[in-house]
Amino acid sequence: MLLCIPQVLTKAEVARCRERLAEAEWVDGAVTAGEQSSLVKKNAQVREGSAVAVELGDLILDALGASPLFVSAALPLKTFPPLFNRYGVGEQFGSHIDNAIRPVRGTTVKVRTDLSATLFLTEPDAYDGGELVIEGAFGAQEVKLNAGDLVLYPGSSLHHVTPVTRGERVSSFFWVQSMVRSDSDRAVLFDLDQAIQAHGAEHGVGHPLTVQLTGVYHNLVRRLADT
Repeated sequence: MLLCIPQVLTKAEVARCRERLAEAEWVDGAVTAGEQSSLVKKNAQVREGSAVAVELGDLILDALGASPLFVSAALPLKTFPPLFNRYGVGEQFGSHIDNAIRPVRGTTVKVRTDLSATLFLTEPDAYDGGELVIEGAFGAQEVKLNAGDLVLYPGSSLHHVTPVTRGERVSSFFWVQSMVRSDSDRAVLFDLDQAIQAHGAEHGVGHPLTVQLTGVYHNLVRRLADT
């Protein structure tokens, strides 16, 4: 399932991110790439674990926790601390699949990358190129969102970032280990949860059908979840 989630960050929060990132230490983006990915990755990245990365990462994690749509879609168990990248003119990231397991630097924590996420921090009219292209069962989908919006997609997807030809593309990226490993199971649970919320909004959360469907949802989560 590929899902675009609008306004994870407010415009004020995006502006704060851009101001702090302008002061950050940037390094070669290949530092967090695997052996194959490093051959096709050309961008810059804020040093992992730096003060700016931690500060802005915490801001993003708080915003994700306050996003019902993100929680419903991801059913997060662990979220990798957000990283930050920058693509200038001529920079790109060729086709690759993200590493299955990401160790969190300086800890014993490892995150299984069930879901990949990109949070855009640059308005789409500020740069040309730089589309995130995600390949799935129904072909390739190009994603280029407003600043503050996020795209969530299976970590098993082949994807790439097209070359930037004008301006600069700045984003945050991270991975999520879900309580429900299967993408198809998560998609069913997400659809059911959205239907329950829509029914509850129209008929009331105490409506007998809303209550019954909520019970079905939680029993399915209980059966499928691994915590």
